[in-house]
Amino acid sequence: MERQRLDKWLWHARVVRARSSAVALIEAGHVRINGAREKSPGHAVKLGDVLTVSLDGGVRILQVAGFAERRGDASSVTGLYTDPSQPKD
Repeated sequence: MERQRLDKWLWHARVVRARSSAVALIEAGHVRINGAREKSPGHAVKLGDVLTVSLDGGVRILQVAGFAERRGDASSVTGLYTDPSQPKD
């Protein structure tokens, strides 16, 4: 898989609890892809895209590192994104 819908990716990466919440977050303008505000839940994200997500608790910056066919448990999301703001060891 080379691309995935933005709302689906946010849900699979466990940024939100429900896919409908991802749609609402995107349509409200709280998600940026590579610095550009995105308002379409169906927009495709690809490997290397940097997402800036504004949530109630603050802002999360995530770089897309992979995709999932299905939503798994919390431990399965480790390969879906990296945090560019965290220093690499």
